[in-house]
Amino acid sequence: MNRRQFLKQVAAWSSGAAMAIPVFHIARRALGAQPATQQSVLAVARAKDYSAIVASAIGQLGGIRQFVTSGSKVVVKPNIGWDRAPEYAANTHPQVVQAIVKLCLEAGAARVSVFDRSCNDPRRCYASSGIRAAVESLDDPRAVCPYVEDRNFVPVTIKNGKAVSEWHLYRDALEADCYINVPIAKHHSLTRLTLGLKNIMGICGGSRGKLHSQIAQKLADLNSVVRPKLTVVDATRILVRHGPQGGNLDDVEVRDTIIASTDPVAADAYATTLFGLKPEQIETTVAAYRAGLGEMDLSKVRIIQV
Repeated sequence: MNRRQFLKQVAAWSSGAAMAIPVFHIARRALGAQPATQQSVLAVARAKDYSAIVASAIGQLGGIRQFVTSGSKVVVKPNIGWDRAPEYAANTHPQVVQAIVKLCLEAGAARVSVFDRSCNDPRRCYASSGIRAAVESLDDPRAVCPYVEDRNFVPVTIKNGKAVSEWHLYRDALEADCYINVPIAKHHSLTRLTLGLKNIMGICGGSRGKLHSQIAQKLADLNSVVRPKLTVVDATRILVRHGPQGGNLDDVEVRDTIIASTDPVAADAYATTLFGLKPEQIETTVAAYRAGLGEMDLSKVRIIQV
């Protein structure tokens, strides 16, 4: 199914014109993944000015206009899962999100949507994280920070899925011309770390607890459907213990670091090293690598330090 067919089927189902609930078949490389033969490139920028290092890291990949075209619909997907203030490193830093949204607007995006299916009460998460205020402070009607609505999840068949063959995913993410993944790097009690690949949970509907069994392979399967054009890992502060929710400042380390890549596996692999771990120690990274979603061997990645 190409994008035009997909949008027509979504519209028909949403309007009630199609009586049966459809299952949307998405190509494995939908939403733009780099060819397997192309060397992965990763940019790492460090400074106290988070807006500047976001721009610097993305600039090393060719700039935001490599990903966002004039008139396009963009989704910026941070982690807004928890009712925590930015200093607790449970959510993506609002300044990082704001910087990316601003770049997208400057590139001429027609609409930039920022959202997440939160774990705590969404209104409190959007407020406490500072993300909604950061987006609204741009004072641009094209930039919106809506709550996730259950009615916007659509069933998707996962081609070649090994552990999950179908799941409800968020329509806005599937329809986007450009999907930008903006996770925070932090500890997780189940997967050891939660980075870019696990951030897809925020666009998954249904009972997400069912994904916890064989979670590494299921995350790889899900990421084979929704392929971000760009992954920007927020490592400005990292949660090194008691993740994913945190709540103790003693568990937070300030790193003032941004990681950007078109390869989500490489981005996760590098972020893993900030915790003193190796990529092969994270089952989610290994499963995604084996699924052909990116490169986890950092010796094969071109790393640009800013």
